Amino acid sequence: DSARPTRDRSATRVHRRAMCGIVAYLGPSTAKDVMLAGLARLEYRGYDSAGVACVEAVPPAAASANGPPSVKRRSSSGPSHTIGVVKAAGKVSVLASRSSSSLNTGTVGIAHTRWATHGAPTDANAHPHTSSDGGLAIVHNGIVENFVALREELQRKGYRMASETDTELIAHLISDVRKQKWMPLEEAVRQALSQVQGAYGICVISSEEPDLLVGARKGSPLLLGIGEDEYLLASDASAVIERTRRVTYLNDGEMVVVARTPSGACTYEIKTLENIKLCREVEELQLKLEDIQKGSFKHFMLKEICEQPEVLENAMRGRVTNRHSAGSRESGSGCNDVLLGGLSEHWPALAAAPRIIVVACGTSHHAGLIGEYLLENLARMPCEVEYASEFRYRNPILCREDVLIAISQSGETADTLAALQLARAAGCLCLGICNTVGSSIARETDGGVYLHAGPEIGVASTKAFSAQLVALTLIALKLGKERETLSPEELSANLGAMLALPDQLRCVLEQKGTVYEMAKVFKYASNFLFLGRGYHYPVALEGALKLKEISYIHAEGYPAAEMKHGPIALIDQFMPVVIIAPTSDPNYRKLVSNIEEVRARGGSVIAITEEDNHELDAQCEYVMRVPSTADFLMPLLCVAPLQLMAYYIADMRQCNVDQPRNLAKSVTVE
Repeated sequence: DSARPTRDRSATRVHRRAMCGIVAYLGPSTAKDVMLAGLARLEYRGYDSAGVACVEAVPPAAASANGPPSVKRRSSSGPSHTIGVVKAAGKVSVLASRSSSSLNTGTVGIAHTRWATHGAPTDANAHPHTSSDGGLAIVHNGIVENFVALREELQRKGYRMASETDTELIAHLISDVRKQKWMPLEEAVRQALSQVQGAYGICVISSEEPDLLVGARKGSPLLLGIGEDEYLLASDASAVIERTRRVTYLNDGEMVVVARTPSGACTYEIKTLENIKLCREVEELQLKLEDIQKGSFKHFMLKEICEQPEVLENAMRGRVTNRHSAGSRESGSGCNDVLLGGLSEHWPALAAAPRIIVVACGTSHHAGLIGEYLLENLARMPCEVEYASEFRYRNPILCREDVLIAISQSGETADTLAALQLARAAGCLCLGICNTVGSSIARETDGGVYLHAGPEIGVASTKAFSAQLVALTLIALKLGKERETLSPEELSANLGAMLALPDQLRCVLEQKGTVYEMAKVFKYASNFLFLGRGYHYPVALEGALKLKEISYIHAEGYPAAEMKHGPIALIDQFMPVVIIAPTSDPNYRKLVSNIEEVRARGGSVIAITEEDNHELDAQCEYVMRVPSTADFLMPLLCVAPLQLMAYYIADMRQCNVDQPRNLAKSVTVE
């Protein structure tokens, strides 16, 4: 396959860092207002400073008073131009206030939300960064690997750094290229980037070419929004949805040039960094503006927890076939197959594979761990689950018959993408499970499953986790049919049980009040322990992760049997212990023993079990109840109370639930 990248290990390096936000604009409207609205849509990704730059015309009187332009202009006709820049440490609202009386005439600009790597979160380090003469400005997602060498070279040439960032170097580099020999901005960007090692998504503007906007990508997402005679560049579709639904995505090693002609019309052209023109399909976003608004909910996270019944329905819609359209959903009968269009041509290879390797990070890794149990128990398929960040660096043993499944909500997770590229180079069949249409993982895999969970704005993942479990369960059930480890009757019963899950989950979420009261009791705890067995060990890991992510309470998840191998030393009257103990678990009696061991040491026990099981009532401070279902589906019901508990505790502790400190929604570069 000529489209499949073949790389040695050094070429698969993708750099890990929290996702910054880019918005750029060229059109008839006031660029600053359009870009500030776009930045506000990107706040969920996490950032610590923000900035905006616009190209503005200089009145003739002001131009004469200031003397000749300091930068050689491409054309002497028309008014002079300058680049105005406003930056602020802190939130986009601070930037909006600071820029309220300026940048009100420019119709071309770039804007950015930054997550600090090189240099502290200060005004000086915020993007955009400018060249030393102020004639060029740039925003950048990514990291410059040869930062030190480039800085030393530029300093030898007399350039002085106004910030501690690596991004500023690119601005000076482009300026230096043009200083040696004047050339159009597009060509100067191309030549400068040939000297940059690392990852980038950049947008550049220049006062010399005031009707031009240049963007380029290598390892960091960038898309072009195509509006009514206006164009936006952005790192995420949510930044452009208010202006347009038509987008096209840049691939690595590509650049886009957006220009306004003398007649006022706007055009764009996509090229490779080797200056080869490309024809790129324009796609229609399925995203809706209301999908990225909180509505009546206090936080996006609570909204997304409560959306999960609909998320399960959407993840299964059209993917479970019934022999009889009437009554089969209610009775759980007549379900006879799984249809996953993105995998339709790959089932023979999947069924015959010697093993499946799942690579993921964070919450997606926990979903993968549950997937391992599903694949082994339902399809008797050997499965290994790896942290993508470890897999890519540990020289894994791969054979061409192996199948790799990459799981990522955003489809842009750098370590997962690098692990995928490594497996592709080894000749493996590579599949993806992701939520974002058009993402890098969706484009670089041989096939896969979209989650259809809708945009997830809260940094702590909730509904995407549930949708990932649905996708993995459907894959396992289909493989069980293909490998004949499930009888037709078992498959039908299991699919019927899946179709009942949305309504069962609605019943679980009706207990929000009970979870809220429980959160009041434990909101001041300093530590939590989460225990589970089998399918519920990864659920315990996920519950602990949610609590530590948003409430900043130290929490650990363990297999329940491992409690006596160390963690039991921590248990006292100040240590709440959450135990996931459904009676459907084959090791239920052992979990009851774990509860007794915690009680014997003065610990507080919070249990999750079925709604008709009252055996634990006298032994636990609180019992959260879920409907009965098959054991392999129970994680989809048990995780919701843990998500709610984490949410309410964090809110009561006055934490920033949707944007927890030090975290970002996507980790796209190293």
